[in-house]
Amino acid sequence: MGKKGIQLFDDRRDGLFSVCNLGSQWSLQDGCYHPGGLFASVGQVGMGFGVSPNSPNPRDDGGVKIPYADLYVKYVDGIRNGGIKEEEGLVKKKNGLKLKIKIANPSLRRLISGAIAGAVSRTAVAPLETIRTHLMVGSSGHSATEVFNNIMKTDGWKGLFRGNFVNVIRVAPSKAIELFAYDTVNKNLSSKPGEQAKLPIPASLIAGACAGVSSTLCTYPLELLKTRLTIQGDVYNGLFDAFIKIVREEGPGELYRGLAPSLIGVIPYAATNYFAYDTLRKTYRKVFKQEKIGNIETLLIGSAAGAISSSATFPLEVARKHMQVGALSGRQVYRDVIHALASILEREGIQGLYRGLGPSCMKLVPAAGISFMCYEACKRILVEDDQEA
Repeated sequence: MGKKGIQLFDDRRDGLFSVCNLGSQWSLQDGCYHPGGLFASVGQVGMGFGVSPNSPNPRDDGGVKIPYADLYVKYVDGIRNGGIKEEEGLVKKKNGLKLKIKIANPSLRRLISGAIAGAVSRTAVAPLETIRTHLMVGSSGHSATEVFNNIMKTDGWKGLFRGNFVNVIRVAPSKAIELFAYDTVNKNLSSKPGEQAKLPIPASLIAGACAGVSSTLCTYPLELLKTRLTIQGDVYNGLFDAFIKIVREEGPGELYRGLAPSLIGVIPYAATNYFAYDTLRKTYRKVFKQEKIGNIETLLIGSAAGAISSSATFPLEVARKHMQVGALSGRQVYRDVIHALASILEREGIQGLYRGLGPSCMKLVPAAGISFMCYEACKRILVEDDQEA
């Protein structure tokens, strides 16, 4: 047929496209399809056509001009290299879609990651938190099954999530502050590889304690309000109403009732929790000889760290809950944490100090695992620049 083309629309440079020398084998060269034999070349792309991004002059021998062909060549080149090249730092495909959001400030990245981790983990275990609180103060039964049945009879499923909104409001900033303080202190106290240790004790132990104290001081009033709403939801009409009534009837200092045992309890708990988490992660890397730790492994490591720390400090948690409830429903008022521990031990024995440990571990262990898993996942999503993994 020679070199004469069959013009379908317009053969001008600015036309939509032109077809010349019809054939069956096609290759893309600078935005033009070029004719050839019957079958497409699969050696280059494996998708029914070949790609050649550089051509001396595609218009010399005719071809099909398509709009935005240069972008298409970049796309196919990305497939050839194993994934879609990252554009704007948001999406990168290699073994699947990976969301990347650029946040230059490292402190802001830690705060956002901690807030998301806290909110997700606490919402997931809200029913167990409600049962645990009732068991600690003995207001609805003496076993998890009995408490669950009583709550279902009186309030239904909503009763299991009573106070969860306050819990999320409290936990989100608390976790954000806690993880921010931990990462900041741990980074400054940790020595670089090959250097002598700055402190005789592990940096993660001190960083964990500082993190727990910081978050507790900032968010303790919300914790007390959550406990009051959980135990006596019929007395208050919400978070704001509870705050007003407590301040008006019992004074502003009531918002910090039980702070001393909380601080005493949170120091060993947070220190043990973060130290165990850091140690287990280092052990995992050493045993399996890989730097990257997956989500499931992080979930298990975080759960194990939560089990260790919660079991070691549970009696102080029981004393704190009793002090927060105060004189509600004719209960005994405790002077301090020592008085609370001694009174509980005298009245109920050693088992009274560990009442609710089972439901507590059922709640705290998965909550710790979910929290650490979400935190590490968020840190992988929130990156400093396009090149950060």
